[in-house]
Amino acid sequence: MIKTEIYDLLISKIPKENIYIDEQMSKHTSFKIGGNAEFFIKAKNVEQVKEIIKIVSQNNIPLTIVGNGSNILVSDSGIKGIVLKIEIDNIDIEKVETIQSVNLNEEFNKSKKAIVRVGAGVLLGKLAQILLKESITGFEFASGIPGTIGGAVRMNAGAYGAEFKDIVLETTCMDLDGNIFVLSNNEQKFEYRKSIFKDKKYIVLETKLLLEYVENNSCIKEKMDEYRESRMEKQPVEFPSAGSTFKRGEDFITAKLIDECGLKGYSIGGAQVSIKHAGFIINTGNATARDVIDLTEFIKRSVYEKFGKNIELEIEVIGE
Repeated sequence: MIKTEIYDLLISKIPKENIYIDEQMSKHTSFKIGGNAEFFIKAKNVEQVKEIIKIVSQNNIPLTIVGNGSNILVSDSGIKGIVLKIEIDNIDIEKVETIQSVNLNEEFNKSKKAIVRVGAGVLLGKLAQILLKESITGFEFASGIPGTIGGAVRMNAGAYGAEFKDIVLETTCMDLDGNIFVLSNNEQKFEYRKSIFKDKKYIVLETKLLLEYVENNSCIKEKMDEYRESRMEKQPVEFPSAGSTFKRGEDFITAKLIDECGLKGYSIGGAQVSIKHAGFIINTGNATARDVIDLTEFIKRSVYEKFGKNIELEIEVIGE
């Protein structure tokens, strides 16, 4: 199909203001890198997601799902087809006294619980502030992660010893046939920076989190402030990046090995190994995706040659 035909199909189902043609993906990633998306669409509700899925499947159009773009590197040549950004932003909080069965920590059964139903497009920082006001704890670890609920569930995001697998009750998702179904915590097959959503082409629509009420929210604020200060001190938040570039190893700390290779500050083009934290590749201002990819390959080779360890990317590279 030609672009005009696809556009005509889209505007018949989706508000025109939600559709962008040849959109620069550098505007929609925390790396501030990437070529153009042929079509960039913001879906505000489940019905819009379903309509786009129908158009994609009936016309064999490539589809890429994104959240806040905080864990991806988009290629310089861009992305063919439709890039769909999920912006479902509902938040509902229910106070409960008992939970009959959960696949989570036993300690939850001894406290006042809150079931938080949250749309896939909600920013983690926004949700953290709402939960703080409601005196709901258990989400502090995610307060500084610059992503959305959908992306965090998909990659089992984590920080400071906690992960989403610890707090997710169930997730409502959609397959590429438009079927909507619910997966329990176990069915989401959470692993380190991985879930079923990385293997199956399921789209996260909404997640239920199991959290805990406290009498006073000062302890929540104190923990959030502590984590924020730690990020400011230890991570290169002043530069565009996609967060931690590499996964941790089973028996080693990847950033430590990169540091011991003497690579802090090493650059290729506009991409640089952060001087502050060797686990981060930053965009110093004019980096291309090719710069970042070449730098990651150089780092991998250097670590393997010095330590005999294979390191893997945590960020996802998407596009042509």
